[in-house]
Amino acid sequence: MSEAEKRVRDALLRLADGSLADQTEALLKTLGYRSDRTIDFEAVDQFLEEVDAADKLAPSQLATFEQWEDMDVVFQVTNDEVAETSNISDVQPADFSPRRPVRSPPFDRGAAKSFLFLAVDLKPGRRLRSNFTVSTRAVNRIFPMPTVVFFRHRGKDGAARLTIAVIHRRLHSLDPDKDVLERVSLIQDVSLVDPHRAHLQLLSELALGRLIGRRGVSNFDQLLEAWEAVLDTAELNRRFYADLFAWFQRATKECAFPDDGVGDGNSERHVIRLITRLLFVWFLKEKGLVPEALFDEAFAREQLKCHADDATDYYRGVLQNLFFATLNTEISRRAFSKQDQSTHRDFTRYRYRALLRDPDGFATRLRSVPFVDGGLFDCLDDFEHVGRGGRRVDAFTDNVDDPNHGGALSVPARLFFDEHGLFPLFGRYKFTVEENTPLDEEVALDPELLGRTFENLLASYNPETRDTARKETGSYYTPRRVVDYMVDEALLAHFRARVPPHDGDGPGLDARLRDLVATQASVSRSSADHQMHEGEVEHLIRAIDSMRVLDPACGSGAFPMGILQKLVSILAKVDPDNQRWKARQMARASDIPDPVARLEAVAAVEKSFSPEQNYGDYGRKLYLIQNVVHGIDIQPIACQIAKLRFFISLVIEQQSSDDPDDNYGIQALPNLETRFVAADALLGLNGPSQRTLPNTQIKNLEEELEQVRSDWFDARTRDQKWKLKKKDERLRRQLHAALIQDDWSTEAANLIAAWDPYNQNKNASWFDPDWMLASTTASTS
Repeated sequence: MSEAEKRVRDALLRLADGSLADQTEALLKTLGYRSDRTIDFEAVDQFLEEVDAADKLAPSQLATFEQWEDMDVVFQVTNDEVAETSNISDVQPADFSPRRPVRSPPFDRGAAKSFLFLAVDLKPGRRLRSNFTVSTRAVNRIFPMPTVVFFRHRGKDGAARLTIAVIHRRLHSLDPDKDVLERVSLIQDVSLVDPHRAHLQLLSELALGRLIGRRGVSNFDQLLEAWEAVLDTAELNRRFYADLFAWFQRATKECAFPDDGVGDGNSERHVIRLITRLLFVWFLKEKGLVPEALFDEAFAREQLKCHADDATDYYRGVLQNLFFATLNTEISRRAFSKQDQSTHRDFTRYRYRALLRDPDGFATRLRSVPFVDGGLFDCLDDFEHVGRGGRRVDAFTDNVDDPNHGGALSVPARLFFDEHGLFPLFGRYKFTVEENTPLDEEVALDPELLGRTFENLLASYNPETRDTARKETGSYYTPRRVVDYMVDEALLAHFRARVPPHDGDGPGLDARLRDLVATQASVSRSSADHQMHEGEVEHLIRAIDSMRVLDPACGSGAFPMGILQKLVSILAKVDPDNQRWKARQMARASDIPDPVARLEAVAAVEKSFSPEQNYGDYGRKLYLIQNVVHGIDIQPIACQIAKLRFFISLVIEQQSSDDPDDNYGIQALPNLETRFVAADALLGLNGPSQRTLPNTQIKNLEEELEQVRSDWFDARTRDQKWKLKKKDERLRRQLHAALIQDDWSTEAANLIAAWDPYNQNKNASWFDPDWMLASTTASTS
């Protein structure tokens, strides 16, 4: 830790208690920012009255100030103050003198070329990122200058935290006297008890002396540009990718894995899969669902009989048991393998008892981890109950010395723990589970940035791209602004065709739809969040529920995730209490013919819209993922990464609890193998040259297969998945015979019968939505 970072840390620790305004001023002085320009307000109400907030803000924007307990203007930094300190060479120590009641020169309400720093104490309660965003945008509508807000609040654990919000502004193209408010950048949830290293580094990079020395800042315009550059998540992504790619190259050389049967790039695929799983676990750790101690070397030494730096025991005994027998297994069913035929291929059982000092104690430590499921932690070894043979991909086996099984696996512990190991690398960065949007972004690694990183890694082992410049620059992915444009235009076209204007005015409806699609839902969820007529809202929700979105080359899932985020925002505006969206899902569940399945589906809808989730986005996201969003990619590992982003998106909406009997409040994730399919979207399936009348047998088999694959989405236990897989295999064999009888070519019938949607390690050489994604052609009235 540098001296500058130590000074920032000390200033942050003092922010935990006492006057927020005084300690924020001290932090800013530590960073080299000083000014005597300020203005005093006695209370939040006085502030709102004096700045004419009621005339400048909509009611929904004013509502955000109800969360404010207290506020102060710390000071205003203008071009004059920047010029006075242009000879600063480094971060200066803070002057912790008390705030003076009289200041000179005075606060300048019209100084647009300035920074205004506000300190806000928030009332107790859960804080979402959107809370900070809405407040920051409202404040910046009040003042003509960029206003940086320091929010002090309490985390779930009751510890004091700080969130710093900075808005990006640009001149209005038609009115040079006005600014356009763009995205809000957030340094969020900075611990005031034990600040994260990444936060210390980021704040020290904002120090005025550092900006002057490294970026040549000498006036306010340059200062604004320098702040935006430091807070640019693209630069953060490039730095992270460079570090991760160096580790990736090292790991592919030092590790050995069983042959996964796919072909070239075996080690690379295994390492990418390992990174995918570990990153998701890291996100779970950030949410408090996985103990941080699991990734501490002291824990490894305590739990393992052997923790040599070249041994694979940590990967086997800790990580594989965490992946397959903990996160992929219900809490009540967790137990060690009996190492006999009854558990020979039960990959939900703990293994490697012989490697652990206290196996039962180790299992007890993992009882605090919820059951997650979702397919990401399915063991990819052949899924058979009993018998020998089959392919080992993960090599999750007690036969560690068998060269055909466990002996083919080598993942040295040093790759995780030494100076250049994966865990120290992760520890240098701040992760956020919430995807950034065009309106706000946390200066941290979010799933979208990780998706871009994985696309780079995918290119690094693809024979067609490994030698191209894309591997080095990461410039080949679709930029976020392009994704947003594509999403908006696709949705507008869909809504125009399905939402009749209440007044018969097409242009009027188009304007209302553009406003609806272009803006984000506010925290208040009020009717002022949209301009749609009440009669149009029902048609709009029906249009969303009947929509089927398919990205034929989804990569890491940028477009499907963009669609999901936008639809969630729209539903939050037009149906803020979820009543209409819930009613449509309940109607779908009630139409299921099988009485047992119908009761289960109805109960699942009720749980997804429980009081804890009712005003959240979990129910919106879950049923959009189940019925609306689909993706295709030729690379199986790309589909795995896309699923990772959707899993994280669902996890962040859930409220955890302390009850293990309720899986700590976490609903197990759905299985997305039938939503994100590994296939070649450029090659279709050739059916019969001529078909006269529909074949009833084929139609019935198709419907049965579709039901099986629909049930897979909600399957949770190993036995449920096993039964569905076996039923799918049986139906495909019957379908093969029926297709041949119906004059389909042998080649097409073979392809259909051989396609196994549950095999996460293979892709199909063809794609046909009617066979692979039958629901994409469905319609809901």
